[in-house]
Amino acid sequence: MTDTRTVLIIEDEAAIAETICYALSTDGFQPHWRATGRDGIACAETLRPQLVLLDIGLPDGNGFEVFRSLQTRLETPPAVIFLTARSEEVDRVVGLELGADDYIGKPFSPRELCARVRAVLRRSQPPTASLAATAGDPRFQVNPESFEIRYHGNRLTLTPHEFRLLRTLVQQPQRIFNREELLLRCWDAPEHRLDRAIDTHIKALRAKLNAVRPGEDAIKTHRGIGYSLQ
Repeated sequence: MTDTRTVLIIEDEAAIAETICYALSTDGFQPHWRATGRDGIACAETLRPQLVLLDIGLPDGNGFEVFRSLQTRLETPPAVIFLTARSEEVDRVVGLELGADDYIGKPFSPRELCARVRAVLRRSQPPTASLAATAGDPRFQVNPESFEIRYHGNRLTLTPHEFRLLRTLVQQPQRIFNREELLLRCWDAPEHRLDRAIDTHIKALRAKLNAVRPGEDAIKTHRGIGYSLQ
């Protein structure tokens, strides 16, 4: 069983990793550190952490490749916060487009890091509960407590942000939500998020829905306005 206080750090700089481990330990977490992507993936397969703090620049590859491996190798992928020294917007967008739950730039304060970790874990903890059919749309079954959604009976593998976006759309079919509404409903500290984060997560959701029912196009884009469930 996954311990929701267990956090895996994949970071090649020892001084940074030690600072993170100390901050998380002081805050009641159980940190585990690996310095390479290969060792980090192997540890994740054994440890099954609830959250991974993942550096983008690693000696044996990059964090984006490690992220993809975690998503494909683990039956229940962990939440991921990217750590990066890069300030370019494109790196943040790429991380969000892949499905990461958050990112934090170096240098960062230990207090902010712990706050981000707590916020992501709060959203991704999965208590046991039964699935309930969503009124008005029999295609979907939603379990808000376990962060699970089934589409035509098929369980979707969703990140916490993807879950909250899809649940918001499913709760009010046909209603058009603009990006600001979706940021406010689905993100902590939405004022620090990019509007494009909505577009990239919607794109990921569409791919997962289309993998179940190709051509159904459950999510409709309203150009210049926002999105709705059809």
